[in-house]
Amino acid sequence: MTKLPDPSRKCRESRCQQGFSLIELLIVVAIILIIAAIAIPNFLRAKMAANESSAVENLRNVTTASVVYNSTWGNGYPPALTNLGGSGVSATCDQANLLDPIITTAPFTKSGYIFNYAGEDGPASQGPGCGGPGFIGFFVTAAPQSPGLTGTRSFCTEESGVIHFDLTGVPASSETACEALNILQ
Repeated sequence: MTKLPDPSRKCRESRCQQGFSLIELLIVVAIILIIAAIAIPNFLRAKMAANESSAVENLRNVTTASVVYNSTWGNGYPPALTNLGGSGVSATCDQANLLDPIITTAPFTKSGYIFNYAGEDGPASQGPGCGGPGFIGFFVTAAPQSPGLTGTRSFCTEESGVIHFDLTGVPASSETACEALNILQ
């Protein structure tokens, strides 16, 4: 009669392993941490760049909507950012339905940026059916909610549509201060 080898005896003699050693697991965890340390800052920079791009596009949309408001309602430029929004089916001078409600309702934030709109250059003549007169000009800014996290630059524009930026992330205080900043190419 032939005797079969005992598998447990073979493992004890050759020290067979079942699973990974602690050193192997630590090496794998260290590699994962190194990859994460490289990838996370790049991801944050890409997210900030996307937020800045979105802010610039929203400033362009506000400028276009303001020009459309001016030509449609004969009330000058809108008295406030809220006049460019609206939730009704039909557009009115007070709720023009020209912009995304996220931008036109307080706290006027979108994609990590805070938007601020102000009428400039005095009141225009009030258009028919409007709740109040608009303005001859306007000034709008976009500043990061959390500088260094949601964006690094602030942006501003006025009725000319030229977008300016400030590397510090501080919004321009006036139309004159905005025009003194670098122009976005």
